[in-house]
Amino acid sequence: MKKICCAIVEAGSSKKNKTGSWRVLRPKVLKEKCGKCLLCLNFCPEGCIELNHKISIDYDYCKGCGICASECPRMAVIMEKEEK
Repeated sequence: MKKICCAIVEAGSSKKNKTGSWRVLRPKVLKEKCGKCLLCLNFCPEGCIELNHKISIDYDYCKGCGICASECPRMAVIMEKEEK
């Protein structure tokens, strides 16, 4: 399958391309505030958020869009400057 410019043309192939290096801001979950409502997980456009006894973020693929922080009703997800 050929890649056209930077487009992903094959369904489900985005996991082959780590895109976390694009990030300027990084989401951080404040565990003491998190009520595990899973809105962050449901709204993440990249599917980077998982629940395995706690909320975790796959920073290899998170682009730092901030949707998770915007949707959190408890303000348990904050955006911090990415440290490179």
